[in-house]
Amino acid sequence: MAQIIPIASGKGGVGKSLLSANLAIALGQQGKKVVLVDLDLGASNLHLVIGQHPGVASLGSWFTDKIDFKDIIQPTDYDNVSFIAGDSQIPDLTSLKHVQKVKLIRNLKNINTDYVILDLGAGTHQFILDMFLLSPQGIIVSAPAVTATLNGYLFLKNATFRLLYTTFKRGTPGRAYIDGLKKNAKSMQKLYIPQLVKELEIQDPEATKLFKARMEQFRPRLVMNMIEDPKDAERAQRIKKSCNQYLGLEIEYLGLMYRDMLQDKALASQLPVVVYKPQSVLGQAVYRIADKVIATPPRNFDAAFNLEGASDNFQNADEEANEDYNIKLAGIEDLVAGGTLSISELAEMVKTLNYELTQVRKENQLLKSKLIKAAGQGFKI
Repeated sequence: MAQIIPIASGKGGVGKSLLSANLAIALGQQGKKVVLVDLDLGASNLHLVIGQHPGVASLGSWFTDKIDFKDIIQPTDYDNVSFIAGDSQIPDLTSLKHVQKVKLIRNLKNINTDYVILDLGAGTHQFILDMFLLSPQGIIVSAPAVTATLNGYLFLKNATFRLLYTTFKRGTPGRAYIDGLKKNAKSMQKLYIPQLVKELEIQDPEATKLFKARMEQFRPRLVMNMIEDPKDAERAQRIKKSCNQYLGLEIEYLGLMYRDMLQDKALASQLPVVVYKPQSVLGQAVYRIADKVIATPPRNFDAAFNLEGASDNFQNADEEANEDYNIKLAGIEDLVAGGTLSISELAEMVKTLNYELTQVRKENQLLKSKLIKAAGQGFKI
């Protein structure tokens, strides 16, 4: 059975696709058969990183029943590496129906290869979380920047909650207790998984035992990218501490990658860094990560863990929006309380966001005045 390696990030622009492509090629160079899959649906550009021109062979054409799944697994110019392209040209590809998600999961699991690397989109869309949970050993890519750290932690927090909801099914005492907590915004903001588990052991001991077993298996791996100073690596240890303290989640350190302008040159040449300049600091970092991936024994969730049955409509839209907001607020509190973010860093982040918001307002005012002027000159708006 292929080992699935989902690669995600809470925030775009932290080098997720860079790692996905280069890791696939590094594994292929060591004789491992790899299928690299672009699952950043709606913003598919992984083909540019490896210089691949997918043509009609893509997930988009497969979802529209124009081509068989085996035919979208295309060879590449790199040894032992095949590629499945996404398709940003297909409308609504970012919001797959449940039946489409189930169909995709089954086909991904049945690929005959050593590794299936999934380059996921940024953020915490439920589809992304479910793809990340196809393996207990998914990779989360973050960076020392405050917003990247916050969003990386929030991604792991949302993934943990998704695992929780998938375990405590509708109609169970544990699920009823969780749903009751969701009605209180303050309780959600202060909700720490270890504390919740203690209460759930009273409410629903059987399901709680299963959840604890799945949390034991769940071992996401962290890669810190865009490091500029050795001190930046300390952020990884802080994220680990916050995950353990507030989520009851053990994450593993997989590696770090220094910021390198070489990646821009490689991208312009449509060549992966490990091919463009394998002896570079960045290239060697990828090789170290590949060695760790090969050396790490694969983990799997229990056979009963089945995302195919996990409906994407387990909450109403308004409930989901409120819960996401509360989780985000709680995430900030967790990182500040755990020392991952300092008060000064938080203040700087708020200052930056306020500046960006002011700029957007100014742009909106400018556009509004131009529209009013154009209307006054007789143009149709």
